[in-house]
Amino acid sequence: MNAIDFSPLFRTAIGFDRLARLMDNARAVPEANGYPPYNIEKTGEESYVLTMAVAGFSEADIDITAQDNTLTITGRPQPQPEDGRRFLHRGIAGRAFERRFVLADHIVVEGADLANGLLHVALKRVVPEALKPRRIPVQGSRPAIAGEAQATAQAA
Repeated sequence: MNAIDFSPLFRTAIGFDRLARLMDNARAVPEANGYPPYNIEKTGEESYVLTMAVAGFSEADIDITAQDNTLTITGRPQPQPEDGRRFLHRGIAGRAFERRFVLADHIVVEGADLANGLLHVALKRVVPEALKPRRIPVQGSRPAIAGEAQATAQAA
């Protein structure tokens, strides 16, 4: 696989080196098998819910980790004794899984809930106050007032 050269983009863009890493990671991810199925829903201006169908899994079987803008959900079901049961059809998957989701900057996981076989993970964009746009006042030069100029000269 050939790496993509992003250097022309970096001539006028500052701080986008993370974009190259994201692209490399996306190319390296193996094709997903579609299990378990999931939905991503935008529930507000800055909030989202990831819903994943995890029938047969309990809270203890699921691990959710957020690290370096990646959300990883892992499921490892507890082995169930067969007790002499014979299945004519076994359509409910109980196999282990791992799903990874790339999170945009400032997306935080607010919590997770498992109900009726559906795992709901609440996500929200929380931009720190220091990173929000702020207005910078432009100060013009003004002619010095006679008294102010004298005070400045005396202080020197």
